[in-house]
Amino acid sequence: MSRTPAVVRAALAALLALASVALSGCSGEFSSVRLTIASGSTGGVYSKLSTALAGAWSRDPGVPAPEVAATAGSLDNLERLRSGRAQIGFSAADAAQSAAPGAHRLYALARMHDDYLQVVVRDDLPATKVADLRGLRVSLGAVDSGVKLISERLLSAAGISPSSDLDAQYLSLDSSVSAMRAGELDAFFWSGGVPTDLVTDLSASVALRMLDLGDVLPGLRERWPVYFSATLPASAYELPGGPVTTLVVRNFLLVNDQVTDEVATALLRGMFAAQDALVAASPVARSIEARSAIETTPIPLHPGAVAYYRDVKV
Repeated sequence: MSRTPAVVRAALAALLALASVALSGCSGEFSSVRLTIASGSTGGVYSKLSTALAGAWSRDPGVPAPEVAATAGSLDNLERLRSGRAQIGFSAADAAQSAAPGAHRLYALARMHDDYLQVVVRDDLPATKVADLRGLRVSLGAVDSGVKLISERLLSAAGISPSSDLDAQYLSLDSSVSAMRAGELDAFFWSGGVPTDLVTDLSASVALRMLDLGDVLPGLRERWPVYFSATLPASAYELPGGPVTTLVVRNFLLVNDQVTDEVATALLRGMFAAQDALVAASPVARSIEARSAIETTPIPLHPGAVAYYRDVKV
């Protein structure tokens, strides 16, 4: 019997084995990557986008089951990123700008949506501006949240002391909504995408209004230029009083230096490919696009993000 067929069979078997290894290497390129996403309070935009991103990244680029960790918000997220307890997470620009150094360096993957500051007040109260909050039961956001940071800065610009002028409480968004519904709270601060579902749901059972912040914003922006003035349209929640002037702050998707260049690039590709899923999770995702995503000052873009944006000609 000729030895040629055996040689050919062996060669074919070797080629098939190599092809199998190559294919498994491609499909499993990110199978060893472990990601924890620092998301935010349950029901908020950070949380919804984090859940949508985890599902998208498990499919493309194939990161196995990214963990979505509920947190108090931006300040909590930043601490987790700096300490290495999370590798990716959301933060408002103001909180990221003031973040202290930690064990791990922070980088930006993208500017995401912009948050609107929403000061929600019971409509049966006479309060129409920030100064009218004096003496009321007001939630300033959860401890270690970006909401707390921005609300305390706004009150400072208005000359209001949380400790002496307010019955100040520090509640998450869902706890603020529950307290308002139970009649245990007069007003709360929330910084998030518009509309925020929990606020919409609350307005169906409790008469609400939004405070106009126009009289306070010039002093606030002089001290903290990271904020921008904007109009919150009446159609956002269909509340009485028409549109109000408020402020916006940019939101970033951040990673720490545990994330390699290759992973960062792949995560961005997966995120932009999954934009329909992100929009389904929250309408604010409609504003996410590559040209504005590079605007992450004062946080530098991750080198892998730079490579991605160069590749798509931004």
